[in-house]
Amino acid sequence: MQKSARLAALALVALTPALASAPAAAQDYPNKSVRIIVPFGAGGPADVYGRVLAQHLSEALKQPFVVEARPGAGSIIGTDAVAKSAADGYTLLVMSNTHTTNESLTPNKPFQLMRDFVPVAAINYSDLLMVVHPSVPAKDVKEFVALAKKDPGKLNFASSGPATPYHMAGELFNFMAGTNIVHVPHKASGDMRNSVIGGHVHMGFDAITTMAQNAQAGKVRALATTGAQRSSIMPNVPTVSEAGVPGYEATIWLGVMAPANTPKPVVDKLNAEINKILDRADVKEAWAKQGAVPRKFTTSEFDAFLRKDIEKWAGVVKAAGLAKK
Repeated sequence: MQKSARLAALALVALTPALASAPAAAQDYPNKSVRIIVPFGAGGPADVYGRVLAQHLSEALKQPFVVEARPGAGSIIGTDAVAKSAADGYTLLVMSNTHTTNESLTPNKPFQLMRDFVPVAAINYSDLLMVVHPSVPAKDVKEFVALAKKDPGKLNFASSGPATPYHMAGELFNFMAGTNIVHVPHKASGDMRNSVIGGHVHMGFDAITTMAQNAQAGKVRALATTGAQRSSIMPNVPTVSEAGVPGYEATIWLGVMAPANTPKPVVDKLNAEINKILDRADVKEAWAKQGAVPRKFTTSEFDAFLRKDIEKWAGVVKAAGLAKK
């Protein structure tokens, strides 16, 4: 009995540091600079809102949160860098529906989203704007569809790379409208935007938060928005669904993930701090003017949302025959 008691006591002593480390991990975090990797080009929604988040997190947690852009390969390069980082909360990923789409579109990538990452928090979502260069002889969606069907494969659309929301919005449009508009991928959203504005590509779907001003200035012609309802910042522009492709809907959304096995207390602390930022009146007001809507999730709610979105886009990829070999 004495031997058993000694063994139990030793086991308790051995476990004590581990038990104490969980709350300590959150209490001490962060005690140095935190990297936020954005695997997309500068100037796009992920970069813009990632920097807003970094600024507020730096102020709240009294340590620098530094945004690092690592675009390329439809987000895979920057995302893989985070997957290979230490699971300590000091390297975070700003991600989007590019990542949930890539699970089925690019199955042979070096990571799996729900295996190699843990959901931290959602950020926001916004509609896309379907625009054409002013030289395109189509004033609305129906005319554009008719033009595309008249000469299949002649018209093209720009994206910031495979699997991005801009790419998938175009493929979904092709699938639902019965058109064959050729995909022209670019390295970053800024390149994509410039191609459409410059007339090098006929059409593009872009975040309303970044393209609305160009449409209002006459640099491009807005044909439709992609949400279920009209956008509050462009109320005179119809949705794709009401303009000629019933049931069409596509958005861009953003979130934050961390490498798998990041301590749960750290993940929970980040989730709470990010949700506080999303609750701020000044943040809500500024984002509303841009067409972005804050999205608050618990970590478990975000996990469920991600899994559902992966399943949704897997169906689209399969139906449209888009999966890479």
